[in-house]
Amino acid sequence: MCSLNKQEPLHIFEFMPTKKAAKKAGRGQEKTGQAPFFSKELMRWNEEKNTRLMPWKGEKDPYKIWLSEVMLQQTRVEQGWHYYLRFVKQFPTVATLAAAKDEAVFKLWEGLGYYSRCRNLLAAARQIMTAHGGKFPTHYSEIIQLKGVGAYTAAAIASFAFSQNYAVVDGNVIRLLARYFGIEQACDSTEGKKKFANLAQELIDPNDPSAYNQAIMDFGATVCKPAAPACSDCPLQKKCVALASNKISQLPVKTKKIQKRERWLYYAIIHGPKGTLVKERLGKDIWKHLFDFPGLERTDFAEFNTGWWEKWLLEQYGIKATCRQISAPLSQVLTHQNIKAVFIQFTTRAAKDIATFEWATDERLALLPFPKIIRDHLGK
Repeated sequence: MCSLNKQEPLHIFEFMPTKKAAKKAGRGQEKTGQAPFFSKELMRWNEEKNTRLMPWKGEKDPYKIWLSEVMLQQTRVEQGWHYYLRFVKQFPTVATLAAAKDEAVFKLWEGLGYYSRCRNLLAAARQIMTAHGGKFPTHYSEIIQLKGVGAYTAAAIASFAFSQNYAVVDGNVIRLLARYFGIEQACDSTEGKKKFANLAQELIDPNDPSAYNQAIMDFGATVCKPAAPACSDCPLQKKCVALASNKISQLPVKTKKIQKRERWLYYAIIHGPKGTLVKERLGKDIWKHLFDFPGLERTDFAEFNTGWWEKWLLEQYGIKATCRQISAPLSQVLTHQNIKAVFIQFTTRAAKDIATFEWATDERLALLPFPKIIRDHLGK
């Protein structure tokens, strides 16, 4: 149900307000009449003008709702749409997902990025099978205990699948609330997170939380957009503080800036009589459980010639090979990292077995999940 895009990252709040706290947070807005007008007009817009279509919209199966919410974290709807349909087709139930081989699930996820979501998805599916007898938990307090599920996802599942009164708070909701109510407190601060969560809970329609949550996310995605919002067509415009004070572009306020690290990865693609040498990525680095090749990492570009690479391969892995080609760098931008990759093609007559590596045939290579930057190179 989430309607985030890549430019508007998901905010997950572990704080869920009590009814008392929610009333306190919304009291100032109610005095001005902003809050009742907001909720009433939002629901009117949802009923009369919200034509946004998505394959999971209106879904009541908690498994499918969960799947869509996880996939759309940090991902544009247009991209997640196709992955969702493929996953539902191959893994139509939580039981089929839990029973699947990790490699097959990661392969289906390939290219969607943020692979910790995929790991958590598998862990939670198996948690449901073992701890809940294969039945998706039905209440917020149980849903939020699933691996990788935070307050936002739990609220979405609880409201959409079970009509429970929990407000969703994602980037679209934060932006709309910040602008309409003129909230200048940083949304990524501890107090700011609590303020937005309390206010969202105060505004939700308790008679139809599912429709309200869908409406507020869709409104943020299609009307109160990050850039070029449709203020002239907005039914909330006459009481929007940001519009009246000319602060649309300034809200919401964020204090934290992402510092990106640059990494240069040099991959040796070695073709031998038994296939291509590959390994599974383990440890706590990016792309865990995906596959890549032998290689080295630097913080800058290294223009080594073919002789240097042949000597390096022999010294590092004991493989005598001929360097055939060195690619131009490819780029991939992650949330906290800028990745540059260079691919060095080798051929060898050796078939030496190396610990933690395997020689993969072309058929096996096609089935393995790779990071997008590697799959892009292999697809050339």
